[in-house]
Amino acid sequence: MAKQIKPIPEGFHSITPHLSVKGAADYIAFLKKAFGAVEVVRMPGPGGKLMHASVRIGDSMLMFADPFPESGCPPTTEGNWPLVLHLYVPDVDQTFAQAVAAGCKATMPVADQFWGDRYGHVQDPFGFTWALSTHKE
Repeated sequence: MAKQIKPIPEGFHSITPHLSVKGAADYIAFLKKAFGAVEVVRMPGPGGKLMHASVRIGDSMLMFADPFPESGCPPTTEGNWPLVLHLYVPDVDQTFAQAVAAGCKATMPVADQFWGDRYGHVQDPFGFTWALSTHKE
């Protein structure tokens, strides 16, 4: 009998962000320090770049690679991407402080919001904005 293979790999969700990050190896180290990421996969590519990496943050996966011309996703020249990565955590105040200590810039202080979350924003040293949140009500 043929082995049954799931169409979505174990630990992944239907949608998984896959980012183009200049300095992908350094991004792994940053994500570990800022958000407690666990490295899952690291595939070296030519010229010392990473052609693929995956980390787990909480129950979700984040994939990324150094920019390659073939990827069709060059790095931004402004250092600020037009997307926000939303991360739910048990203690947003602690995670916000940890992210800032790891090198993030606080861009929206943590505060209780009308939709029931305690919520704030940081921008990481690689230009990505993270919305950090704990659902309270």
